[in-house]
Amino acid sequence: MAEIVRMPKLSDTMTEGVVAKWHKKVGDKVKSGELLAEIETDKATMDFESFFDGVLLHIGIEEGKGAPVDSVLAVIGKAGEDFSALLSGGSAPVKAAAPAAAEVAPVAASPVAAPVVASNSAAVAHEGRLKASPLAKKIAEEKGIDLSKVQGSGDEGRIIKKDVEQYQPSKQAAAVAYTGVESYTEEPVSQMRKTIARRLAESKFSAPHFYLKMEVEMSNAIAARKAINEASAVKISFNDMVVKAAAIALRSNPKINSSWLGDKIRYNQHINIGVAMAVEDGLLVPVVRFADNKSLSQIAAEVKTYSQKAKDKKLQPADWEGNTFTISNLGMYGIDDFTAIINPPDACILAVGGIKETAIVKNGQLVAGNIMKLTLSCDHRVVDGATGAAFLQTLKNLLEQPVTMLV
Repeated sequence: MAEIVRMPKLSDTMTEGVVAKWHKKVGDKVKSGELLAEIETDKATMDFESFFDGVLLHIGIEEGKGAPVDSVLAVIGKAGEDFSALLSGGSAPVKAAAPAAAEVAPVAASPVAAPVVASNSAAVAHEGRLKASPLAKKIAEEKGIDLSKVQGSGDEGRIIKKDVEQYQPSKQAAAVAYTGVESYTEEPVSQMRKTIARRLAESKFSAPHFYLKMEVEMSNAIAARKAINEASAVKISFNDMVVKAAAIALRSNPKINSSWLGDKIRYNQHINIGVAMAVEDGLLVPVVRFADNKSLSQIAAEVKTYSQKAKDKKLQPADWEGNTFTISNLGMYGIDDFTAIINPPDACILAVGGIKETAIVKNGQLVAGNIMKLTLSCDHRVVDGATGAAFLQTLKNLLEQPVTMLV
């Protein structure tokens, strides 16, 4: 009997998914546990395996298209089986495509149309758009290449990375491009970007933010990091030191480690620090759990692992859930200071700038120093100014005297 495969809910915040890639086509045999498709969620692109044995009879969501959770993703059953009763809105029986279908299948009278398979051509139209991989589109945009002029070598004429990289425009085309005609491309908003927009808009416009700034003299931290890295197999970054210092400071200032829940405030006894990481499609925040109980080398190793998993789009929901405080560091990009939007459900987020060598006054003398600027964004429903200031003062003392983090 035919079975409906629905768009899965792959994360706690997922409301819609996009089919990044199908690994099977209509008419292919499918086994339970076999990779069926890649689904782009609001956090990452994840493999989706079949739960059924049979033949792929119907694809409900095409590559590059999105649909809400629980939408019909596919139908799996016996070859040639009538599955129209399973699909809502169908007025006529829908037969599965035969394995040896014609190159171009006719469109049925039913609202559920049979799939259309196009030949391998230079530009394959698919509901008014070119079939090209996301990476091929990105490279073409960067190089200013018109994809309609690229010969696709992938399945069904799909344009892939090597097609764009090997494309050689004609002299005439190059001359036309040099005229400077205005042009642009538009891409659908990714699930990750939609979630970032929704969550941060909710945070910014519902939580009354206020900001506290403080400068930290990092000369001792620089010397301590150098000494640690000379002796340790795991290399420590300044951000690792900030994570450790923040965790200790939260233990001394527990009201910062809290959440607004509408009719009550939650004061977390555990300290789970989210570390914001930039990825191609936006931002992910994996969580270093119980950070106050971990050594600098443990934090460094964990953050490095998360960073690689984020780049490879292999982070799982358990990796980014459960934060009680968040740190966002743009110092490595040359940013001196900035303000960050609170990452729900946290009450605060710490923005960390770069370390800048500058002149400072010390004991009445003008000397060289190394200044790092911190900005604490606070939800005023939970945290007051004096509470936030006390946390920053504790954090400053720990970073300026890093040996105290070991006590």
